[in-house]
Amino acid sequence: MTATTTGSEIHVDPLWWSWEGAHGGHVAALALTAVRDRFAGGAHPVRTLTTHYLAPVDGSPLHFSGAAPAAGRRTATCVFTGHQNGTPVVLGSALFGSQRQAPSYDGQPIPRVPAPQDCRRLDLPHELSPFARQLEIRPATDALPLAGGDKAELMAWIRFLDGRPLDAPAAVTLTDVLPPALYACWRTPRPVPTAELTVHLTDALDGGAHEGWALVRIRTEHAGGGWAVDDSAVWSADGRLLALARQSRVVRAQPAAGSVNS
Repeated sequence: MTATTTGSEIHVDPLWWSWEGAHGGHVAALALTAVRDRFAGGAHPVRTLTTHYLAPVDGSPLHFSGAAPAAGRRTATCVFTGHQNGTPVVLGSALFGSQRQAPSYDGQPIPRVPAPQDCRRLDLPHELSPFARQLEIRPATDALPLAGGDKAELMAWIRFLDGRPLDAPAAVTLTDVLPPALYACWRTPRPVPTAELTVHLTDALDGGAHEGWALVRIRTEHAGGGWAVDDSAVWSADGRLLALARQSRVVRAQPAAGSVNS
């Protein structure tokens, strides 16, 4: 039987603004929060969240509606749409599933990098990343945004300045908080908005939220024809893999001087 919900209205905090509208990872986390209890009843942890960005999310009320076409004892799947002023701006799906007894495997061990206290703080330009003021970012390698490096990869320790725990919505947000990995190779910024973001959450979150720092890595797997594919990973400070993500980005032409706020 199909379940439908309407009337979930959210006002996006302007502190979570990005170059063009609301920050994509934050919007995905809001979508997850909006649909989780309605469709999974809180009984199953989220396993996968996919979000398609149809238009930039602005300051208008964001309404989520959705349907859960399939649910069982161990899994529940829902699709959702986010509207602003009657226009779809976000479309996605979420898969929830209970924990099972099965062999485990860790193909993404936490990289060996200096501890957060041994890394310098990085303040991203506010005109490009207003949301970064909600975070403390400490690069864990020598690679920095807009440093003209030879590898499209960035890695940093990150924590929320409001002290929020590292739960599933926080992990979703963190998969998208570092600059696009191509910024490690460039010296001049340009918009690289996300068109689609898929996040896979691990069983490390089944027992509850983590606290403090997270290590976040993002790297570009391929770029060409005006598109890029970025992969990201999020680990807790104690080395647990929390989330893996892949996103499709649009690589736009370099903006004219003085147009970074457009």
